[in-house]
Amino acid sequence: MIMSRWIPGLLLAGLSLLPMPLAAQDQATPQTDTQTKPQLEQRTPPKTSGKQAVPAEEDKSFLSEAHSFNPLQSQKSIEVGDGYFKLGKYRGAAYRYQDATLWNDGNAEAWLKLGKVQEKLKDTKAAKDAYTKYLELSPESKDAPAVRKKLQAMK
Repeated sequence: MIMSRWIPGLLLAGLSLLPMPLAAQDQATPQTDTQTKPQLEQRTPPKTSGKQAVPAEEDKSFLSEAHSFNPLQSQKSIEVGDGYFKLGKYRGAAYRYQDATLWNDGNAEAWLKLGKVQEKLKDTKAAKDAYTKYLELSPESKDAPAVRKKLQAMK
């Protein structure tokens, strides 16, 4: 019986030894200038002269990651690009398809879609380059004859 009186006291004492949540720590200890967390540098999107501005989330100057071979990330970029394409946001789609080619240079689907979106953006040189790379990677695909016709029409 005497032990039962000690149990609640021990539990309360034990709870005070547990680490505080981060929100409680921020309120408990005032931060000084030396304790402040580094702030991310705020950048504004580049100004364009007459052309459509690049969405901030798709501007390559904001990316700090290096691209290495990652087929899963490449496929994810294609899926996001498809979403932009369906919404009619061709500039965002182009950046995502280009990103997919950076993650996996051998992704023929990304090159084909990049060519299509570059055509929509009226960038004939970029479309030719993308279609040429697509034909290098997938010369016998079902889309290859149609792509060859497009390339002939662009010359």
